[in-house]
Amino acid sequence: MNTWDAITARRQLREFSPEAIPDVDMQRVLEAGSRAPSARNRQRWGFVIVTNPAQLAELSGVWPGAAWIPAAPATIALVIPTAAEPTEREAIKFDLGQAAMLIMLAATDLGLASGQAGCSDQELARKVLGFPDDHECAMLIALGLPAGPAPKPIVKPDRRSVGDVAHFGRWTTR
Repeated sequence: MNTWDAITARRQLREFSPEAIPDVDMQRVLEAGSRAPSARNRQRWGFVIVTNPAQLAELSGVWPGAAWIPAAPATIALVIPTAAEPTEREAIKFDLGQAAMLIMLAATDLGLASGQAGCSDQELARKVLGFPDDHECAMLIALGLPAGPAPKPIVKPDRRSVGDVAHFGRWTTR
């Protein structure tokens, strides 16, 4: 699949085949995330890969809308250092967003389904994942082969048009 097709085919999926993700595909997805741009190349992220069904079931409790996480054969927890200073925190979150998007685009390119969930219960996340006290789980990305057909590029998405969201030079009221 080319980059544009991966961008136009990628969507939030929450239904997965129970088959395991081939190791070579998981490595490719993780490599994509690790290659994300990062402020001053600090790469302040860690990825905890969870495939154990009991652990996935526990992990679904870290976010109110994550009940579907145990249906995935794998979930990547994106863990970041806790930053007290607002500018530092924003830079880390910005970097993490790029890593997350590259993970999901690489998954789409490989024909995998992906879906993300937040993480509000840090105590439970720390218990399940074992990350240190000076870190937090920022989000979860569930991965697996899709339960149905692999996502295909959408020609006419149900999205606001570029003309509605793009402003050149200055914000204009439409």
